[in-house]
Amino acid sequence: MAAVEQKRKVVADNRRARYHYEIGEVFEAGLMLTGTEVKSLRTGKATIAESYASAEKGEIFLINATIPEFAQGNRFNHEPKRPRKLLLKAREIAKMAQGIEREGMTIVPLRIYFNDRGFAKIEVAMARGKKLHDKRETEKLRDWNREKSRLLRDRG
Repeated sequence: MAAVEQKRKVVADNRRARYHYEIGEVFEAGLMLTGTEVKSLRTGKATIAESYASAEKGEIFLINATIPEFAQGNRFNHEPKRPRKLLLKAREIAKMAQGIEREGMTIVPLRIYFNDRGFAKIEVAMARGKKLHDKRETEKLRDWNREKSRLLRDRG
């Protein structure tokens, strides 16, 4: 697992997703990008914090993800917030569409990265929104684990 993580160059990370959502099944998908989008991603300025994915006509699209314009892109530049198609297998698309329609789940992007072959990939997850009391419980648990590690470190 650690060897796999070293080969990835993480471009954008959605750190708040685990706080706002209960993460279910995680999928790795390709991104259909233009040339200037790939060049802009390599600079590491993308944002996926307020983005989500939606199923339309048997395809999954990443909505509201910001990939800023490439500085040297001139007239061939891309639109920063355009919907981008996710490249998944048909079985995975069907599973996600079913989760959205029947179970009321959301498709949340977790991170965008470049794999060892240099392809831009996105990690998306089926997630269910947490209620306020669940968020408080998560915070309490995180604080307790932090305090517990401090006590153990000081003790021995």
